[in-house]
Amino acid sequence: MENSTSNKQHFSNTLINWYHQNKRNLPWRNTTSAYHIWLSEIILQQTRVSQGLPYYQQFTEKFPTIQDLANAQEDEVMRTWQGLGYYSRARNLHKCAKIITENFLGKFPESYKELLKLPGIGPYTGAAIASFAFKEPVPAIDGNAYRVLSRVFGLDHDLSESKTFRKFFEASGQLIPDNNPDDYNQAIMEFGAMHCTPKNPNCQECPFISSCFAYENNQQHLLPVKTKKTKVSKRHMNYLVFRHADTFFMKQRSGKDIWQGLYDFYCLESENNPDINEIEDKLLFSLLNSGAIVEHESTVYKHVLSHRQLFIRFYVIDVQSSANVQMLEQSDLIAFEKETLEEIPKPIIIDKFLKIYNGEQNLLIL
Repeated sequence: MENSTSNKQHFSNTLINWYHQNKRNLPWRNTTSAYHIWLSEIILQQTRVSQGLPYYQQFTEKFPTIQDLANAQEDEVMRTWQGLGYYSRARNLHKCAKIITENFLGKFPESYKELLKLPGIGPYTGAAIASFAFKEPVPAIDGNAYRVLSRVFGLDHDLSESKTFRKFFEASGQLIPDNNPDDYNQAIMEFGAMHCTPKNPNCQECPFISSCFAYENNQQHLLPVKTKKTKVSKRHMNYLVFRHADTFFMKQRSGKDIWQGLYDFYCLESENNPDINEIEDKLLFSLLNSGAIVEHESTVYKHVLSHRQLFIRFYVIDVQSSANVQMLEQSDLIAFEKETLEEIPKPIIIDKFLKIYNGEQNLLIL
């Protein structure tokens, strides 16, 4: 970036002035507590502020201190996170809280480099905590910062390339003021989120209208550059909802697949979502031959995750007998009474289905 020092100062000062006049009043902006800043940043990864705000409030109410979070059971943390997605964030949140409590006496490291050593804290989150809580002048580069910098200064580095982060980090590092790094980082993110938006940016009222490369060259729709599109995969998931009276049988997901650590029903994946009589499964076959009854087959629901489309169908099966219950327990399924289902962490689509099935929700929209 070849702009003069005065131009760089003008950009930073203009950006910060805009922020002071237009910023949203958000609770994590009214504190220098590293714990609360960290919570907000983890929650807001890949998440809109409007969606993340109630989760931030829930976490700060349930876990007022990092020690409270560290001492909680993982299921409780996951249950509080339920519906927010990207559940590895919640697991790393809990893991990080334990490390800080046990190894750092409950206090966050105060440098960017040390913060990066903690689980779940990458370059952006580390920079946000370091600058907001400890005023270290290190640039926080998120999607908003990429967009603002690329448009204003005409930076055409491809976001799909790994080397691009370093180029934007260095560019923003030339702009961030040593005495006001927190406001600068907040400002560039807020400006990107509220004004220099991905679609239909408010160029006519932009404080950089006279110097913005993208505006001068009509390239707002071309910057930032990202050539590679993330492929969207499709999966067909068929849930066998085994129940006996008011008891439901579930399992905890493991491995590195989606929803790790959450509870769902017995799941069979296939190339489609067939009728129950087309499903070939040894456990299902044994249960049906032992008197189990299929009492409901749902429609196929489309559930969208980041880069995934899930097509899900539920088959509710009354297992009828205690012998069949024993068969389920031998298949590593866990029995949960109806009144305890609310307490366990589940994918949001499982939670919604149970509410529909139990008559708590009328619209069959998942």
